[in-house]
Amino acid sequence: MEEQGTPQVGQIVKVLRGREESKFAVIVSIVDNKFVLIADGDKRKFDLPKKKNILHLQLMDEIPSEVETSLKETGRVTNGKLRFALKRFSDKMQFSTDERGE
Repeated sequence: MEEQGTPQVGQIVKVLRGREESKFAVIVSIVDNKFVLIADGDKRKFDLPKKKNILHLQLMDEIPSEVETSLKETGRVTNGKLRFALKRFSDKMQFSTDERGE
């Protein structure tokens, strides 16, 4: 498996394994060098994040500024901000695939 870099708090990830496979989420905490906690603000709220093995996630090159700022300043982020950031990201992904005609 290819090395994908270091996960960062606030980073958007795509779930590759498990019940939420192919869904996007945000890293809300790093447990250790193998596990992170993810939330999407919808099914997985910030207060009840899912513990995931990093190998089961695809790290995206996106860290929404409002999520990163909120986590740095207060140590938490609202579920609304998580949903907003993920919606904007998925819309952007959809737009880029539409542009390429995929």
